[in-house]
Amino acid sequence: MSHSVGQVAAIAGVTVRTLHHYDEIGLLVPSGRSHAGHRRYEDVDLDRLQQILFYRELGFPLDEVAVLLDDPGADPMAHLRRQHELLAERIGRLQRMAAAVEHAMEARKMGISLTPEEKFEVFGDFDPDAHAAEAEQRWGGTDAYAESVRRTASYTKEDWLRIKERADGLNARIAALMESGAAAESEEAMDLAEEHRRQIAEHYYACSYEMHTGLGEMYVADERFTATYEAVRPGMASYLRDAILANAVRNS
Repeated sequence: MSHSVGQVAAIAGVTVRTLHHYDEIGLLVPSGRSHAGHRRYEDVDLDRLQQILFYRELGFPLDEVAVLLDDPGADPMAHLRRQHELLAERIGRLQRMAAAVEHAMEARKMGISLTPEEKFEVFGDFDPDAHAAEAEQRWGGTDAYAESVRRTASYTKEDWLRIKERADGLNARIAALMESGAAAESEEAMDLAEEHRRQIAEHYYACSYEMHTGLGEMYVADERFTATYEAVRPGMASYLRDAILANAVRNS
């Protein structure tokens, strides 16, 4: 049984224009044509479309998808196994990120009575109010969020400046350790990662090692947070993530 382009678009949840584009670039060429010259898709075409959409959901560009699907050494089961592995990895990352609340907590800053000038003095280019709605939407129901809101509500400008000074000092020492060539799994790096975790616990919310590793993953997964550490030293986001993970393993 063959299907029209409109039927395939409805089944797959894509647009007719998308299917036309896939045909034009040779990524998904329908097996047949009607007497009037209209595209007709067979079951084998639908199978290929499913593979394309799987890889697109995983973030692969179309040219790479074409290379993967046209690899003569790969069979359909191999594609499914690969996609399952990638999806499982993504699910794990998202689960860890669900616990990654540190920067969102910092962004919320509920109850702070600072003038715009004072906010700039404390936070620089970072605008805590700009991320408040997102923080509440993503983590508003968590205990860590509630605890952070409760604590930070009473912080004064001097409190924030003191917290920022401690964080900046720690970041500088992490950057210096990187410069020395010490591995992220070294004792020195793990000790700094532990200090990082304790600062979070002291200023915001109880931060378990599991939650801390989630934060580390967020530092490299979200470009907004990556930029915070990359501005201190290129590669620092990944270095800190690795040190955090090594420290969690050390304390498991």
